[in-house]
Amino acid sequence: MKSQENYKELSVEELNERLDERVEELENLRMQQATHQITNPLRIRFVRRDIARIKTFIHQHNMINQES
Repeated sequence: MKSQENYKELSVEELNERLDERVEELENLRMQQATHQITNPLRIRFVRRDIARIKTFIHQHNMINQES
């Protein structure tokens, strides 16, 4: 998976920045959905999964740092 490979190369700070961006995007998509202005409703699912993926990489990175 392309995005997964990209996330492996990022630092925790960069992952946190990406996470903030995705959370903001999800809020915007939910607002669009509430006002019936969303053009691609499946985008919500992709953004939610991307958020989970980023959180997983942050957690893995923190676990590796704790072991050292």
